[in-house]
Amino acid sequence: MTGNRRALALSMGDPAGIGPDLALAAWTNRAELELPAFLIIGDLAMLAERAELLGLDVPLVETSPEDAVAKFGIALPVLPVALAKPVIAGTPDPANAEAVIEAIRLAVELTTASRTRAVVTNPIAKSVLYASGFGFPGHTEYLAHLASETAGHAVMPVMLLAGPDLRVAPVTIHIPLRQVADALTTQMIVETAGIVARDLASRFGLKAPRIAISGLNPHAGEDGALGSEDADIIVPAIAELQAAGIQAFGPLPADTMFHAEARENYDAAICMYHDQALIPAKTLGFHDSVNATLGLPFIRTSPDHGTAFSLAGKGEARFDSLVAAIKLAAKMANTEAETRILHALSRV
Repeated sequence: MTGNRRALALSMGDPAGIGPDLALAAWTNRAELELPAFLIIGDLAMLAERAELLGLDVPLVETSPEDAVAKFGIALPVLPVALAKPVIAGTPDPANAEAVIEAIRLAVELTTASRTRAVVTNPIAKSVLYASGFGFPGHTEYLAHLASETAGHAVMPVMLLAGPDLRVAPVTIHIPLRQVADALTTQMIVETAGIVARDLASRFGLKAPRIAISGLNPHAGEDGALGSEDADIIVPAIAELQAAGIQAFGPLPADTMFHAEARENYDAAICMYHDQALIPAKTLGFHDSVNATLGLPFIRTSPDHGTAFSLAGKGEARFDSLVAAIKLAAKMANTEAETRILHALSRV
């Protein structure tokens, strides 16, 4: 199967969180939102109980990936993964962690085998998975592990926050702020920006993406007065990127690179640490930004929020970010397929 004849693979996330709520609500509004077909990998009984709790009339149908598109119009297609224990909305249970992990693994397996178009992941609670012995820092690292197993070599994932007004990727991610300067290297910046530029071209359809590179220190170091890292680490990275034909520029002071006029000059911004990137991204698009993992041999998107256990089962959670993640995954898959066709034709 090719193109729109394949569904997106949506993992259930933590079943006690809002992931199931969002999937059920999104399907209910599928026609109005013009959503591409997706199948959810999760527990049928849990989904039925959550739909009843939310007062949603959502018929559920067990399906194979190959039949999901045909069934999507009349029922929410489900690829079953059984939970170990019944779920209480808002109360996570490490006993169900294995099923949460299995849903992610299956989504990757199906997409890698071209049985689904892309992976969309609902939020997980890392602390719950840790309690069950999960050995990865988070979703992204586990996905990179699965990708590396398939590819037979190490894969470097890059977190891209993509919203209507800003795309931004951090070079360092989940490390303490005091460790950032020591962890940062020229090669890390080059690899991160290179992956972003490549995937913006192949999966977002931007032929020559413009990449803005932030500084690390206030005022990008103020010519060394506020730190030497900008000159010693970031400037050489930009030179290397430019030598490779990438339209990279900077380092830019982070406090002046995110206003509307500045954003007109680039297609994505590369920042040096987590909050430097995510504060502007979430300020500009808190409800409709998407976490897209670049650098993987498959497409993966996710809502840009957590499990929100306090909202689970109450019908109060907004599904904007999941809807945006579903739509972006489909768009990226279409663009990637078109890019491959054009490359193939160019070789004829």
